[in-house]
Amino acid sequence: MNEADLKILSEYKYGFSMPDVSYLKVPKGLNADVIRQISRAKGEPEWMLEFRLRAFEIFLSKPMPTWGADLSGIDFDEITYYLKPTEKKGRSWEDLPESIKETYERLGIPEAERKFLAGVSAQYESEVVYTHLLEDLEKMGVVFTDMDTGLRMHEKLVKKYFGKLVPPSDNKFAALNSAVWSGGSFVYVPPNVKLTIPLQAYFRINAKNMGQFERTLIIADENSSVHYIEGCTAPVYSSDSLHAAVVEIFCLKGAKVRYTTIQNWSHDVYNLVTKRAIAEEDAIMEWIDGNIGSKVTMKYPSIILKGDNSKGVVVSVAYAGKDQVQDTGTKIFHIGNNTTSEVTAKSVSQHNGHTTYRGIISVSPTAKNAKVNVKCDALLLDDESTTDTIPVNIASTNQVEIEHEATVSKMKETQIKYLMSRGLDEAEAYSLIVNGFIDVFTKELPMEYAIELNKLISLNMEGSVG
Repeated sequence: MNEADLKILSEYKYGFSMPDVSYLKVPKGLNADVIRQISRAKGEPEWMLEFRLRAFEIFLSKPMPTWGADLSGIDFDEITYYLKPTEKKGRSWEDLPESIKETYERLGIPEAERKFLAGVSAQYESEVVYTHLLEDLEKMGVVFTDMDTGLRMHEKLVKKYFGKLVPPSDNKFAALNSAVWSGGSFVYVPPNVKLTIPLQAYFRINAKNMGQFERTLIIADENSSVHYIEGCTAPVYSSDSLHAAVVEIFCLKGAKVRYTTIQNWSHDVYNLVTKRAIAEEDAIMEWIDGNIGSKVTMKYPSIILKGDNSKGVVVSVAYAGKDQVQDTGTKIFHIGNNTTSEVTAKSVSQHNGHTTYRGIISVSPTAKNAKVNVKCDALLLDDESTTDTIPVNIASTNQVEIEHEATVSKMKETQIKYLMSRGLDEAEAYSLIVNGFIDVFTKELPMEYAIELNKLISLNMEGSVG
């Protein structure tokens, strides 16, 4: 690890690593035998193994994306695709190995669970090692568990929805996930059940050259509501890791789902994620998406507004620090009548960082009286950084209102000097302006997460201004 990596490690709160004491670890590289070994270790039904093998063939047939960020640094042969950290999932926090407990204690997960969460799921490497759901919610029929347990305990429901929104053919990394997926969350909320406190999943990569491929499936039945929060971290290594997740969300008639992400991967992680939701009649889907870390992020949470009067909301923020690429945005497809979408995207670039907003809004001929509002704001903190806005708006009917607004601004020296004249140092002044710029995102977070996000922004400012 070179001096620059060590400097990043010293500044990165979650950059610590624990010894690899894994229970099961497949060899590096990917082939059909590795996929069979993963499926066999999980005791999966035959149809899931067939699904994996078909997906692997699709992965091999699809070329690497040639648009967006440079992904040439990914060496698929050097990645470990499955690592089981413990023999079995803990029934209580005390059941976990000490190294894993210490990791999550340092990340604050047990404290968060005690304070205000309805349920917690903790994934370490390829497997969820711990889940907890309040007893009252279990009695109401709420299911919140890892995806592997969901497949085993609710196979008929999983088979009905799994891979229906994001099939393996969607893109190369969705195919890779479909072939080697492990862990993730399975959530089912019964009709008319409205959760007033959030569920949380936390994903941690600990091993070097590790691939994490969690699969999350959320089904909100009619007139239900749920808020799901995920956080992500990894140690800093001198070589790269890969995170390629898939999320599928089904908002049935009258349901509401909010999915909040605070992603703070270390600067050696390729974060390539496919997230898609479908909203039926009168349903509401909200993506609250925060991207702070990673070497490269390519992520475009999407919503299919299938039902009449359905609504989609996307509020996102991307921060690109030194040599980072944050290629983010959204895709929203209006199909039903009287559908509404609102997109607010904020990006910040510093020290050769590059941000891109890449969005598609598509209004089909059937989507009468659709309303679309898109706002993209970018802030450059220096002359080295860059930003792009690449929107695509497609309207196939005249009965539609589409509003799109994009701005790019640069930090003004007079702003910094004014704040410094009021007693702030330079880093504090930068941090205050950036946090004010992304306030539209921060105010959507629970208080504990808003505070943590402000701390992360401040940490990125320290030692990197001037």
